[in-house]
Amino acid sequence: MSDERRPRQELPPERPERAEEPAGETVPDDQGAARLTGRQRLGKAVWPPRVTRAQLIVALLLFVLGLGLAIQVRSTSENSALRGARQEDLVRILDELDDRTKRLEDEKRKLTGQRTELENSSDQAEEARKQTRQKAAQLGVLAGTVAAEGPGIRMTINDRAGTTDSDTLLDAVQELRAAGAEAMQINGVRVVASTYFTDSGGGVNVDGHKIDPPYRFEVIGKSADLEPALNIPGGVVQTLKNKQATVHVTRSEKVTVDALRQAKRPDYARSSSQ
Repeated sequence: MSDERRPRQELPPERPERAEEPAGETVPDDQGAARLTGRQRLGKAVWPPRVTRAQLIVALLLFVLGLGLAIQVRSTSENSALRGARQEDLVRILDELDDRTKRLEDEKRKLTGQRTELENSSDQAEEARKQTRQKAAQLGVLAGTVAAEGPGIRMTINDRAGTTDSDTLLDAVQELRAAGAEAMQINGVRVVASTYFTDSGGGVNVDGHKIDPPYRFEVIGKSADLEPALNIPGGVVQTLKNKQATVHVTRSEKVTVDALRQAKRPDYARSSSQ
């Protein structure tokens, strides 16, 4: 059979190649319906968010839990010094707080007693003068215009490296005052409420007077309160030791504070009773 009589096999019509879908555009399918791209399907699945009530409650609980943990961590870090302290140190700090409370209560009873004596005295004018003299003597000790003597402590700070600065000495003074120190002097300079400390090349200035190490503190007060106040964890003694300074504290039944200051007359303030 010749080739002309064979039936011809027709090839299927070629389908036109589909153009690449541009990103972010909707492309119609073969039936003409709009077909979403992959990026559009992902965006439609994510937004708008479908949040249920249970998910909101869980999120709120997690937020409250996280806030509580943050507060707990902050509180723990602030109290880390006391948490790491020994039991003996904690007992000593508690005793110091109890002693401060007792001193305030004693002062309150003393003032109440003075008021009662003044009210019940037959000669109120004389009683008032007596209390005034006693008060003047007490204020003289606090102001540094009169010498003082009594029980207390002596503290010596040896610092060959010169790392003890004015801030450290001021911290020591404030700690002693908080523990009940009534009179104090450092290297022959009386310390009062207006005393200031400044650094001065290898030494410290106290009210403008330069003092050099070793620094010698003479402090009058209850030694059972003063010495523990200096030795609390993170306190003065530990700070000085961290600065390579040596501290020696001794108790004494007789401490003399005899450095005096000139009484300064105020320029503007006057007594309201005049």
